[in-house]
This record gives sequence, C-alpha cells and structure tokens, in this order.
Amino acid sequence: MLAYRAGTPIRVSEFLADVSRVSGALGAGGHVLNVCSDRYHFTVGFAASLAAGKVSLLPATRTPEVIAQLRRFAPDAVCLTDEDACDIELPQVRYPPTPAGARADTSAAAIPRIDPARRAAWVFTSGSTGMPVPHEKTFGGLIECMRVEAERLDLIDGRSHAVIATVPPQHMYGFEASVLLPLASGNALCAEHPFYPADVCSALTAAPRPRILITTPVHLRALVAADLPLPATDLVVSATAPLSSELAREVEQRFGTRLLEIYGSTETGSIAVREPTRTAQWWLWPRVSLESRGEETWAEGGHIERRTRLYDVIELTGPDRFLLHGRVADLVNIAGKRSSLGYLDHQLNSIPGVLDGAFFHGAAAGAAAPEAAVARLGACVVAPQLDAATILAELRRRIDPVFLPRPLLLVESLPRNSTGKLPQEALRALAMAPSKPAPTA
Repeated sequence: MLAYRAGTPIRVSEFLADVSRVSGALGAGGHVLNVCSDRYHFTVGFAASLAAGKVSLLPATRTPEVIAQLRRFAPDAVCLTDEDACDIELPQVRYPPTPAGARADTSAAAIPRIDPARRAAWVFTSGSTGMPVPHEKTFGGLIECMRVEAERLDLIDGRSHAVIATVPPQHMYGFEASVLLPLASGNALCAEHPFYPADVCSALTAAPRPRILITTPVHLRALVAADLPLPATDLVVSATAPLSSELAREVEQRFGTRLLEIYGSTETGSIAVREPTRTAQWWLWPRVSLESRGEETWAEGGHIERRTRLYDVIELTGPDRFLLHGRVADLVNIAGKRSSLGYLDHQLNSIPGVLDGAFFHGAAAGAAAPEAAVARLGACVVAPQLDAATILAELRRRIDPVFLPRPLLLVESLPRNSTGKLPQEALRALAMAPSKPAPTA
C-alpha cells in the first residue's frame, strides 16, 4: 500500500489516478505553493506538480511578508489548498474532490517518469537572520537522500511500514521523513497530521504495524507528560532539536521502541543519524563529508547539491562521526565565561515540574540590538506548580550564576511553531508583553 487514511489503505493505482486528476487542475504556471494540510493530499499535489512539469515552493512560514516574497520570486505561482477558507494572496486551486466511482476504476493510471536532474522544489530557510533564502532541490537528490535514510533507519526489510507524523509536510524535515521517505523506500505514509497527544495515540492505533512515528522533542515531551497509554510503536524518529538522553530513554520505555534522531538542515536535507540512549555521536550518510575551517563547518558530497556551510558548532570525531554542540547563534559569552542556549535550556527543562522553558538573549544596556552585546539572558518558563524562587534556586545548583536569567518569566505556554522551534524574536516579544517578571534574586 502507498498510504493509509484512518487505517484504510490507499493503493498505488488510486494515488496515480489522483495525481493525474490534480495535475490537470494546476493550470499553466510553473510554480505551486502546496499548503494542503492532509498529508496524502499534499503528496498527491507534490507528485502532480512534478508530473505537470512544475516546481513546488516550500516556505517555512506563510506570513504576508513571505507570501509577498514568493510572488516576487515566482510571479506565476498558484496556491494548492484543501482548506475551505484559505487567505493566502495567490491564485488558488482547490484540491479537487474525488469523483463518484473514481476509486473503482483506476486501471488506466500510468507511472510518470521524472528526470533525476529535474528541479522538484525550492525550499526556503526560516529567515531568522533576514529574509528567507531559497534552496534548489532536484528530484534525484531528494530521492537519493531518502534511500540512504531508509537504510540507516532499517526500513528496507521487505515489510511495509506505516509512517505517522506530527510535523507538517511543508517543513523540510516533514517533507523528507513523512512524504519522500515512504515514497522512496516502498513504505506507506499516513494522511493524518495529529498534534495533540490523544490524536497522536489514535493515529498510531489506527495504523497497522510495523509503524513509525516521525516527531519532535516538543511533541515527545507532551506525549510522555499526557499520562496516556502509548501504543506500541516499532520506531520513533525525532529531529529539529537535540533530544536529551533522559527523555529518549523514557520514550523508548513508554513506547516499547527504539528511538533515532536525524540531523540536517533546510540547505542540506538530512545528513546524519544517532541513537541518543547509546551515544552522543552522529553518523554521517555515506558519501557526505564535513570539513572544519576554524569555527566554520562545511558539508558536501552525496545528495548535497553544492558545498554548504552548517551553522552549528560541530566537533569532528572521525571521517564519518561528529559531536553536535549547538547552534553558532546560541553561543553565550558573559563575563568571560562561555555556554550555549541549548545547554542552558537542557538544565532548565531538567528541573522537576518544568513543563517547558527556554532562555533567550537579552539586549545589553544601550545596545542597538540583542546581537550587539549579551549583558544578560532571560528565560520564559511553563511550570504551573512552581514559583520563580524555586526555579532560580534549582538553576543556581546547575549553572554558573552569571547565566541566571534576568528576567525569568512564568508563562502559560511558549510560542513554538508547528515543528516545535522557538525563534528568539518570539521569546523576546513574549518577554516584552505586559506581565510581571519574577524576581531574580
């Protein structure tokens, strides 16, 4: 089977018939912004765009500013949507409903042949350091990367694995792991996009075994905290942020599973894997290599279209192994002492009773921007059963006092995006909102 919806299988012949039908509805333009929320609809739309000779546009967000940039980048773009009300300011193409009887007659569907060198998509960075930057992805490069990933995840074993994902298909990680990975490896994707823990459990229960959960540390933390019976799952895959070994062990125990982490970026796609309950080291894809030049690390080879800089602090430990020490932008230097936001976040979230929390760069007095100097750090914390004094006392036991957050704000939730990421700008905006900061001493 190619896909499942609520546990009901969707055959390859049905998929090909849907691709043929949708490709005819896309019009004459050369670019498609695919915002279908149903993962199967998105996959049909992506394949239909390829079959019709069009290029998919995959921005990280859909803010009016980003859509305006897309209009300038691809003036002929249309928006493929399966939503009843879509406010994106592009010519819209509604995902066409399946005609009555179409599922019964799919024998005429043919498999399109796609040139591996064909440009399949433009994937855009998040734009956290400026405007989103487009990166070209060829069909052959995408499929080569996913075939290697399938091998590293042990998914090519003659069985059809059902792939359930909590991440959206428009995000690079979700695009690769929940759409391209099943297509490239003969496994089956699931149409659902569950978000809340109960919905994730329902989607897993409905899918046949062997089944795989594609998710993020934020979603895993929520699943573990929800105190629900977690369905047996044959593999859990996490990405977008490093996973603590403590949470990884709890996930493996609660799901009765093995957990693997994927490392990659929008620019490179996925390039490495690790098993966090057994090692801190990452294992590179074959033919992908890393080179360190001072504080910079560059990736090339394999499916990577061109030599690309990685904006992470990486320590090479062998020709195909490395350690990850956080983002370059997350490094903190205060009073001559160095740390990273990732390390500080880990210590904060390790405090019993903290449900979620994150440090952020605070602006130095008189600085034009937070990046101009780091005189202090702030933190936002979700901990309904704790007060600020308790949290600060615990932090004093775990980190150097120069890194204590000033201010520390107790909030109801953090402004995470659909993949669990938390832009520094969003945290600073939350800190500036009218509220009473917790005492810091």
